Amino acid sequence: MRRICAVNRIARPVSGTLLRRLALTSIIANVGIVVTGGAVRLTASGLGCPTWPRCTDDSYVTTPEMGVYGVIEFGNRMLTFAVGLIALATLLAVLAYRPRRRGLLPLAVAVFLGIPAQAVIGGITVLTNLNPWVVGLHFLASMAVIAAAYALWRRIGDPDGPTVPTVPTPLRTLARVTTGVSVAVLVIGTWVTGSGPHAGDHGAARNGLDPESISQVHADAVFLLIGLSVALIFAFRAVGAQRATRAAIVLLAVELSQGVIGFVQYFTHVPALLVGAHMLGSCLVLLATLSVQWSTRERRPVTAAPQATPADAATPIPVTA
Repeated sequence: MRRICAVNRIARPVSGTLLRRLALTSIIANVGIVVTGGAVRLTASGLGCPTWPRCTDDSYVTTPEMGVYGVIEFGNRMLTFAVGLIALATLLAVLAYRPRRRGLLPLAVAVFLGIPAQAVIGGITVLTNLNPWVVGLHFLASMAVIAAAYALWRRIGDPDGPTVPTVPTPLRTLARVTTGVSVAVLVIGTWVTGSGPHAGDHGAARNGLDPESISQVHADAVFLLIGLSVALIFAFRAVGAQRATRAAIVLLAVELSQGVIGFVQYFTHVPALLVGAHMLGSCLVLLATLSVQWSTRERRPVTAAPQATPADAATPIPVTA
């Protein structure tokens, strides 16, 4: 009897609360590995393990000869496995959830497969001696995984009914434009990074762009993003979309904080600590942007189909003599 009870406990379906917590943990873990990856670059440890997938030609792990740089680089590689295990646990939880939820499995698979894909791009950055364009792609791949993890987390909290807009179509279009500009800011930010001093290794090449000019382009894109966010706040408030208004206010607050960090780091000659904070801020801007996008629509609960009245239970038709 005890054995049967134990089996029943193991086979019990995963709860929605646990599934949502796993998805949130996946978001946090992926943001964390962006920050630790930034620490690798900012400490000039990008080639602490000079090859990939091995750390050296003769060892998969760091050696004493590699020093602290090897420890930092190898430690970040090991964190990839931890993030992958969290994604795997989330994927298994989605498969075990009952009743099956529509749309969860593709997102969970995307997050799980995105992590090894991102690791491969990271390996290519090492094999190309930290080519700045590949380093930028490595960062953007992480952003894509974070976006998929966020979508999974939000989808778990949504019912499975039809999607309905919460704001007029022009405002949904404005939100999409804001999302596009936010992505553009992230992309241009990688160009700024590729032109700056923190290459990840003292001998790594730069992308050849003028740091001052590309920083100005980045700043202009940020100003555009802030202007669109302010417009969203007033537009959402005008139509009484309270949830969307709150999301847009949070986005604006994150953008302003990120902008302050960016300007301070530029005028203080890009100190490593502020660059790390700016990388964290980039993740938060992306998440806040996605929150605004999600606030422009909602899913309604599934409504049960009306049951047909049996013929023998139909209301009798009165018959007159």
